[in-house]
Amino acid sequence: MRKVALSGVLCLFVGKFNAVFQGSSSISMDAKGRVIVPQKHRDALQTQCEGALTLTKHPHGCLLMFPRPVWEEHRVKIAALPMSARPWQRIFLGFATDVEIDSAGRILISPELREAGGLSKDIMLLGMGSHFEIWDNTLLKIDEEKAISAGMPDSLSDFSF
Repeated sequence: MRKVALSGVLCLFVGKFNAVFQGSSSISMDAKGRVIVPQKHRDALQTQCEGALTLTKHPHGCLLMFPRPVWEEHRVKIAALPMSARPWQRIFLGFATDVEIDSAGRILISPELREAGGLSKDIMLLGMGSHFEIWDNTLLKIDEEKAISAGMPDSLSDFSF
């Protein structure tokens, strides 16, 4: 594991120089679907994958954003799934879209993906380790409220800070 400071943010790089992304950023999407990637993540993404990203749909109602090399590893695994998983392949591979961070630090989210993720102007970018989730602010709050009201799952019973 290597530690690298980029724009005042400590990024941990593991394995093949893959950054570990964490934290949340409240950002706005313009009418054309353009979103500015926060500087704290943009530098790491430029280092890791030269700004080449892949977006896809997630069944929980958000979008996933992967550095392209990380996505390629997942894509191979998803494509190799048996026929019984075909509906899930359609969700993950069928909606996968390659995007690039432009010179202004933005990505363009297609209308199809904006609709699939229920995205409005105000969105939240969540670092999830190897990738990001992109949520509509309102939908994220609803999802969090559902999770909290359902209580802590058994898989977290031994977890403690």
